[in-house]
Amino acid sequence: MEVKTLKKEESKTGTSIRVSGAEAVIHCLLAEGIDTVYGYPGGAIMPIYDELFKFKDELHHVLTRHEQGAAHAAQGYARVSGKVGVAMATSGPGATNLVTGIADAQIDSTPLVCITGQVARHLLGSDAFQETDIVGISTPVTKWNYQITHASEIPEVIAKAFYIARSGRPGPVLIDITKNAQFEEFDFKYQKCTAIRSYTAKPTISQLKIEEAAEAINNAKKPMIVWGQGIILGKAEAELKAFVEKTGIPAAWTILGASALPNTHPLNVGMVGMHGNYGPNILTNECDVLIALGMRFDDRVTGDLSTYAKQAKVLHFEIDPAEINKNVHADVPVLGDVKESLEAILPLLKENKHEAWHNEFKEKYKIEFDKVIKNDLQPEKEGLTMGEVIEQINIASKHEAVIVSDVGQHQMIACRYAKFNTSKSNITSGGLGTMGFALPAAIGAKMGAPKREVVAVIGDGGYQMTIQELGTIFQTGVPVKIVVLNNEFLGMVRQWQQLFFDKRYASTEMTNPDFIKIAEGYHIQAKKVTKREDLATAVEEMMASPDAYFLEVQVEKEDNVFPMIPTGASVSDVRLS
Repeated sequence: MEVKTLKKEESKTGTSIRVSGAEAVIHCLLAEGIDTVYGYPGGAIMPIYDELFKFKDELHHVLTRHEQGAAHAAQGYARVSGKVGVAMATSGPGATNLVTGIADAQIDSTPLVCITGQVARHLLGSDAFQETDIVGISTPVTKWNYQITHASEIPEVIAKAFYIARSGRPGPVLIDITKNAQFEEFDFKYQKCTAIRSYTAKPTISQLKIEEAAEAINNAKKPMIVWGQGIILGKAEAELKAFVEKTGIPAAWTILGASALPNTHPLNVGMVGMHGNYGPNILTNECDVLIALGMRFDDRVTGDLSTYAKQAKVLHFEIDPAEINKNVHADVPVLGDVKESLEAILPLLKENKHEAWHNEFKEKYKIEFDKVIKNDLQPEKEGLTMGEVIEQINIASKHEAVIVSDVGQHQMIACRYAKFNTSKSNITSGGLGTMGFALPAAIGAKMGAPKREVVAVIGDGGYQMTIQELGTIFQTGVPVKIVVLNNEFLGMVRQWQQLFFDKRYASTEMTNPDFIKIAEGYHIQAKKVTKREDLATAVEEMMASPDAYFLEVQVEKEDNVFPMIPTGASVSDVRLS
């Protein structure tokens, strides 16, 4: 069938053309620069898929094996590329299967546009076959959503959807399109959205607040930076580096902020949070000025709010006014785009070293190394640890791989020990903690950054939640590297059961299938490692493969992740064992 390239060009120039609603959707996506869509067809979205077929040389559709996989793949694509990810599904169960990925994208500020089909307008509210109120269901977990019932609405609504998804604090948008609207014809003309009345994407920066923050930083004796994903979303990596180097302030990160500053940078003092590094957690309650950059004071970062940084003056650089004073009181709130805010404050800051203060972080690191890190990376026990697997990936990838981790113990180990030279390298489910995220997200990440090595690090539990996406890898040939750290447990839950429930391992031990045979069934090269002497060679072989590769590593069954801040405890109560 002839591909309608001329109409694509017409849509870019703004020329009016007569098209169906379904074809209009394709023109809108092309006008927004979209080249990849993840999804799963069905009856209510069939007209759009029919047009996708006609435009298949211009718009690549990736058929995932489950709609949740489509949403996570779109997330991985968006997170690593910096573009808007697109996922599509039919009505009813197709749409509801997207919801977990949408909720994940909402709490992690990932720009998605999700398009769902819907029953015809005259059937709405009649409990028609595969009718579900996806607008009502998704309202709490989207930045914006809208149901289109007439074809003429499509250009304006989709233009608005992309603008809302990518602007300000990014997030997911859902557009539900009734089947009649997909068939209807109208005169199509596309104009990108650049502003919406009553929607302020970026607050205006207050020069007064910038000056207040600069004065507090310049007078601080023990200042500390905690940066989050806002640095990456705001493309402020260079400004962060200039900020820490000029001021000499020790800088720590949340898990979604990882990779914005290379791990090897001398002022990068590690990760904060429940399984973060000992020094930045303990010293949060000893600093005199806490500078929060593009982070939201999640409970896994703060622990007990009644004891969190009460001695410090808190400076909160944030684009979303809803986050100011939500969890932690900001003495100096600096609203605005973090890149622009850092650019504004840099000339006002004095050069400093804070050597004595930085030495306190080094001393705490030595304690953590002796009690935790050495045992994770250089174990004396016979069984393999998750940490040494991550270390071998670091060596084989020369710190340049994109690490896509699932949720659980392996996630915390990956975030603690993966080393990054390049931003947008740590892709994981942060706020929602979605098991099953990594495998489909890694597919999207590899497609979003085809020249980079992408390694999915997954536990045996989370892997089986979306294991069907091996079919997507087989069909597309995307060369994702998959590492399953198999401890035959739902490890993180088991750790809590051990520490807080007297080792009552209720429903956490896993009886697993033969993962190697399953991978080979999808024609993916596979290997299993059970001995330390085989690990380095196996990882090197995996990384050298030009194709997809599955590596299962049998690790210690009852290893725990430390440091650990027990739920509800203070960051000062971090445990090393």
